[in-house]
Amino acid sequence: MIRNIWAIGRNYGAHAKELGNAVPEKDSDPMVFLKAGSSIVENGGAIRLPSFTDDIHHECEVALVFGADLQFSHITVALDLTARDTQHKLKSAGHPWTLAKSFKDSTALGPLVPLDKKVDLQGLKFGLTVNGETRQTGTTSDMIHSAEKLRRYVIDRFPVVEGDLLLTGTPTGVARIQSGDQMAAQIEGIVQANWSVR
Repeated sequence: MIRNIWAIGRNYGAHAKELGNAVPEKDSDPMVFLKAGSSIVENGGAIRLPSFTDDIHHECEVALVFGADLQFSHITVALDLTARDTQHKLKSAGHPWTLAKSFKDSTALGPLVPLDKKVDLQGLKFGLTVNGETRQTGTTSDMIHSAEKLRRYVIDRFPVVEGDLLLTGTPTGVARIQSGDQMAAQIEGIVQANWSVR
């Protein structure tokens, strides 16, 4: 079972801009926030929308699992679901984002695939469709902070343990989801996943 989810914010410039945020510099520290491992919805599962908001957005991401040596051992595609209205209120008040990011069923996770050492983590194409319509597409070459930089940064500063998950950030195209939606995500040539919303 995944205990900790180390998530990265504003790691794609276009996404930072679409939310009206400043684009981080490449030499800046990554923005890290924590999500509960118990927030995960497995591949093929149903995502239950929370009652405190009707403004849940999808954020499609490449996800990596830390192995026994804290190198990456597995890869998958994930959705970091966000209560956008709640996040705006919390940010405006200078409060942590926990309620907006770590509510029940807030992390949709695809099947974990052993990471082939030949895979170029900076050359992955991934995306999300909702009800058959393309919502997000991205390539990890557009990340501000590379997967390896994120790995080193997180394990140097936080109590990362084997089996923890790293979410590497989302590209532009985030949007609201609603009950009845059917979502499908993939990392090209590696993994596919799907979830329903209720």
